Amino acid sequence: MTEPNTARPMVRMAAVDKFFGPLHVLKEITLDVPQGQVVVVLGPSGSGKSTLCRAINRLEPIDSGLIEVDGRPLPAEGKELARLRAEVGMVFQSFNLFAHKTILENVTLAPIRVRKQPAAEARTTALELLERVGITSQADKYPAQLSGGQQQRAAIARALAMRPKVMLFDEPTSALDPEMVQEVLDVMTGLAAEGMTMLVVTHEMGFARKAAHRVIFMSDGEVVEDSTPEEFFTAPKSGRAKDFLGKILTH
Repeated sequence: MTEPNTARPMVRMAAVDKFFGPLHVLKEITLDVPQGQVVVVLGPSGSGKSTLCRAINRLEPIDSGLIEVDGRPLPAEGKELARLRAEVGMVFQSFNLFAHKTILENVTLAPIRVRKQPAAEARTTALELLERVGITSQADKYPAQLSGGQQQRAAIARALAMRPKVMLFDEPTSALDPEMVQEVLDVMTGLAAEGMTMLVVTHEMGFARKAAHRVIFMSDGEVVEDSTPEEFFTAPKSGRAKDFLGKILTH
């Protein structure tokens, strides 16, 4: 795997705190994701992984600290926030496709409305992206006519249609049947190989080993380890990571 450009963080988090009522879900999180790097976030349920992912494009507002995307602080609201979200692709557990629109329409909608792309150009780009994720033949179908794996690949194509600077994945395979997981991971591995900056919250250890430059391990709202996949899987430093891997890898 080629080493990414480490000169400039595409995503920067400094001393980020987040509370849900009395619950301290992100504790002093400091994290840089350099341009072109694939960072996989692992950890037990309730460790703060999804909240961290959602904070980066302000789906979850933070209580203190700083988040920057491509060198600019996260805007609080309004047009600036919308512009930032256009540059940060997000793929969720649930596919969040518009049920009443075809797959092609789902992929072209935001580029036409937000980026003001001409419809013909948006359609050409969308078809190229659907080919890239392997579902060109589904372009004129509606989401309900597709398998879960196909819907998630359509959701990835939709995010890519905005030409984002960074892609966030929040457990993108957890809602899928086991036989569909690999087809989505293959698309994500391809993106990683092409140099897309990615932050991926997942339970897929094989993907973490194969595609990540770095593994972040979270527990109880804290970053406990930040290491290469090789280091993390063969010689975790903390007791919490050893315990987590012991449970995960023996199943």
